[in-house]
Amino acid sequence: MPELTARVVRAAFPKGALAVRVREALGPLFADESFAEAFSRRGRPAVSPGALVSVLQYAEGLTDRQAADQVRAPMDWKYLLGLELDDPGFDFSVLSDFRARLIEHGLEDRILEVILQRVSEVGLLRSGGRRRTDSTHVLAAVRTLNRMEFVGETLRAALEALAAAAPQWLEAVITSEWVHRYGARVDSYRFPRGDNARQEWAEQVGRDGFALLEAVHAPASPGWLRQIPAVQVLARAWIEQYHRDQEGVRWREGKDLPPARQRLSSPYGSRCPLRPQARRGLVRLQSPPERDV
Repeated sequence: MPELTARVVRAAFPKGALAVRVREALGPLFADESFAEAFSRRGRPAVSPGALVSVLQYAEGLTDRQAADQVRAPMDWKYLLGLELDDPGFDFSVLSDFRARLIEHGLEDRILEVILQRVSEVGLLRSGGRRRTDSTHVLAAVRTLNRMEFVGETLRAALEALAAAAPQWLEAVITSEWVHRYGARVDSYRFPRGDNARQEWAEQVGRDGFALLEAVHAPASPGWLRQIPAVQVLARAWIEQYHRDQEGVRWREGKDLPPARQRLSSPYGSRCPLRPQARRGLVRLQSPPERDV
């Protein structure tokens, strides 16, 4: 633990905080050596995200981007992770790569084993109790949060592009509820807790996305709307992420999803026609005028 980090955090949190209490109760949990076999010995050294970050982001319901921001900013996270106060952190994409390596090399249970051993040693877990013994649900929950962030931001980017290109056309398509849901960047808020609430949120976004695509492809709509890059990204993403049939809209799951290396993971990535620079030119989505329904 860096001396300056310890001194500043203890002064800032005299009554403690969750991250501070975890560190003081459990100490340092994970060493890079525990996961070294999942990384190549040749080439450029890999970035160490710390397995504890994956545990924390599951506990607090954070996406990869939000978790990486937490590592960069709050002092209590730096204290928990044993980092210098000026540690710059890492790019959020490191976390998804780390999880993929865990699963590929069968190391996903190692995180749970280390935690169970430590909490048992300090008397926080007694034998004979009922505890989940599989850590794959942690990784699955984090993947779901990242998918939610992706589809939400993909739809928001398409709406922003349409607001800039065809504001009057868009006003006739959306309602004020859409502005409430997609007016701000999706990575700026926390997702609902609970599997049912998250599924409901994801399906609502799916229905809205399909409704927007139907409006864009309607015979009365200008044909050039379909050529907008953000709309093309939305169409591809919805094919990859959702099913739609007589029963409604639902997530694709498991093997029904395209392989991770082939599907889109960001509306602004290098494989998307919408370049990262385009984000700076988008106009904020405006609330349409009130009208009779």
